[in-house]
Amino acid sequence: MALLHRAHARPTRLELVAAWLPSRDWYQGDAAAELVRVAAYRFDDPAGQVGIETLLVRAGAGPVHQVPLTYRGAPLPGAEAWLLGTMEHSVLGTRWIYDACADGVYAAALAEAVLAGSGQAEEYYEVDGHREVRPPSMEITSDPGGIEVPAVGEVRRVEDGPLTLIVTDTVRLTLLRRPEAATGGASTGTAATLTGAWDGARLPLAYASLR
Repeated sequence: MALLHRAHARPTRLELVAAWLPSRDWYQGDAAAELVRVAAYRFDDPAGQVGIETLLVRAGAGPVHQVPLTYRGAPLPGAEAWLLGTMEHSVLGTRWIYDACADGVYAAALAEAVLAGSGQAEEYYEVDGHREVRPPSMEITSDPGGIEVPAVGEVRRVEDGPLTLIVTDTVRLTLLRRPEAATGGASTGTAATLTGAWDGARLPLAYASLR
């Protein structure tokens, strides 16, 4: 479960992504157009230390882009190139915001979602001592799912691009940066596909296989 705080953050996640996204080679769209959040989904960190959220965003009439983020209470060693920036959170203090593709905690969570079908984290607020669930803005499913996932380990290599490849000791993960542009990805020998559904769309988000 993901506990969400009713808090203020400066800059916001969307502001950080809006400043960072046009610098990516795989970005398509008008850099001057306002970036809007289309949908999002979260994963749990079993240790409860790292926030893991994937944003689906669009600028103007451009395509939807998928941006996974990790939120940390301290810098991630060796990941300076993947840092979007820091934010000041009114409850949690300073948070370091990363493109999650280089973060081993994200890789492990994504592998569980794609291969094992673990799904997304339930989001809720604590209101006057009671839990208030926030309805998801999208649904994710895995096919075939049910695969036992070994310890994922550290991220050994990331090949950033429209299809971003994440390689660890035990799994290969492919993240679709522009889900709407996906064609034929499931036929490339991957073991499982993560699919997202929102606003009438149903598109692949990621592929995974065991090494």
